[in-house]
Amino acid sequence: MADSVRKVAYFAMEVPNKPGEGARILKALADAGVNLLAFSGFPSGRKSQLDFIPEDVALFKKALKKTKISTRPQKFGFLIQGDDRRGAVADILQKLAERKINVTAIDAVSAGAGRYAAILWVLPKDVRKAAAALGAQ
Repeated sequence: MADSVRKVAYFAMEVPNKPGEGARILKALADAGVNLLAFSGFPSGRKSQLDFIPEDVALFKKALKKTKISTRPQKFGFLIQGDDRRGAVADILQKLAERKINVTAIDAVSAGAGRYAAILWVLPKDVRKAAAALGAQ
């Protein structure tokens, strides 16, 4: 089966780098009915950056307003899912490299049951070109 590539909206925010901050934000979103397709968190200087890819962007924005959580403005990335195989991520990166598109960041994991998933980001100026290169929906 071919990989599924979706252009997705994502939102980022910085929080204090201390125990419980991620849990606090994720719980508030879950309590507001938000389902995430992907989530990533990592240290950024003395803080932590949290990246959210919501299933329903309108609901996510409504939840942010209701919970008084603020993020940076919406940007776009790609969610890729497919059958796990050697070289799956290398193939994706090769398609982008052939079109001179630099990947800003990527996270990929085995999802179990013979599946994998990846999220990747490119510069805003390259989103349209990357979508075409990857055959994004």
